[in-house]
Amino acid sequence: MNKLIVYILLLFIPTQLDAQELMKGELKRELLPQPVFPENPHFVDLYWKTWELAWGRVKYQEGVFQSPYMDENLWDDTIWIWDTEFMVLFCRYAPAVFPGIESLDNFYESILNKKSSSLRIQHPDNPPFYSWVEYEYYKMTGNKERIRKVLKDEQFLQRHYYWFDSLKRGTKLHFRHARIALEKSDIGYRWGWVQSGMDNTPRGRGRKGELLWMDAVSQQALSALYIERLAKELGDKRIAKEFAALYKENKTLLNKYYWDEKDGFYYDLSEKDTSFVKVRTPAVYWSMLAEIPDKGQAERLVKYADAPDEFGGKYPWPSVARSDKDYNHEIGDYWRGAVWLPLAYMSTKALETYGYYDIAYENSYKLLSQMSETYRTFKPATVWECYSPSAPRPSERQYKDKRELVRHDFCGWSALGPISLFIENVLGFYNIDATRDLIEWHKKGQGEQGLRNLRFGSTITDIVANGQQVQVKSNKPYTLKINGKKYRIKEGEQIITIKP
Repeated sequence: MNKLIVYILLLFIPTQLDAQELMKGELKRELLPQPVFPENPHFVDLYWKTWELAWGRVKYQEGVFQSPYMDENLWDDTIWIWDTEFMVLFCRYAPAVFPGIESLDNFYESILNKKSSSLRIQHPDNPPFYSWVEYEYYKMTGNKERIRKVLKDEQFLQRHYYWFDSLKRGTKLHFRHARIALEKSDIGYRWGWVQSGMDNTPRGRGRKGELLWMDAVSQQALSALYIERLAKELGDKRIAKEFAALYKENKTLLNKYYWDEKDGFYYDLSEKDTSFVKVRTPAVYWSMLAEIPDKGQAERLVKYADAPDEFGGKYPWPSVARSDKDYNHEIGDYWRGAVWLPLAYMSTKALETYGYYDIAYENSYKLLSQMSETYRTFKPATVWECYSPSAPRPSERQYKDKRELVRHDFCGWSALGPISLFIENVLGFYNIDATRDLIEWHKKGQGEQGLRNLRFGSTITDIVANGQQVQVKSNKPYTLKINGKKYRIKEGEQIITIKP
């Protein structure tokens, strides 16, 4: 049964059992973008498998403000903020089918409006980047009503920004939750390894006193930046001005204290003496995503993304630099080297932000090659929580006295690889913007490649290239920008010859 119909029927279903039975309908591929990539059909196979796994993560539960919602595939009674934020970014390719952006309401309503829920929010002080994903979802759908709700009517985004800054260790919230570790200081944020999302990371090694986390500053800057941009979309100059000032404060703070000119890197700090804690991880790219470094600083950060002994190489985006003494080459050991899709995706978007499309393409192609080879050769054939930094296989973690594989069927944020990185960086459709009737395509190679049934806003289009010829079909006009050159797409079918 089509889930569009299911969602309507859910309003009239009296029991959870009946609703769950209805949600067992098959996923309809005709509602999803359809990739064309004969150069590597394994990528396409994994793409469809990932959507099927993600379909199994659409859950209905009684006692939840927003149901159905996207479940991260951990515990049935628990949701995580940053898992859900990242899941929104692949759900936006099928917003009528997957309840991505709606799932954020379970956090907004529970944390900010203090409504009761049967779902436990595991770490309320998880990384806060709601406004970035709300903006990206808005670009795909053009739905201004959603933006009015979260920015004007309920003011969820602004309220959460200030709520995050107000937290203290030991804060008692109205719902059952894990310990609050976040606390703001004069020059940053004290936090926790688990609450930051990077459970057993070596960050903080050798520090004096508390660790101040550079990504917390960057994520608040990112939040302020995108609240400002959303406010401009609504024409609200007051909100835009307020959050432009907050963005500037965070940007100034990060550049003043956290930038190491010698290494060309933003490091965490020891609070006691503000010395650098020199453990390099891809978390540094939150700063680039938030547009904090200047062009010179960004160029230096990008070198780490390309260097085989740092975050590049055959298996890119290990969760700690390969040059670090705690890097675990053999098994990855969770956040001590394993490749995690949320960090890989965020870092790739950071590269895009500064125009480094080729490195974004190369690292994404390598990562998709690893994931698809793991899918073909490792059993069970699935998508994993994180991947080895040195082989086509899932990562393992050291747990007490034994090693264990990470979780399987993790779609979940790992869907960002086979869906989002494939569409945006391997195929190259890196900017799809319904608010401006625009698609920007960083096209690589001369073989057949493209997307069919891409939906953005009210537009449905096919874009398939073979060599210099591009066949386009659309129900509405829009602008297609290929490697920097603009082409006006008309309603109907047409063939474009790419200009040299």
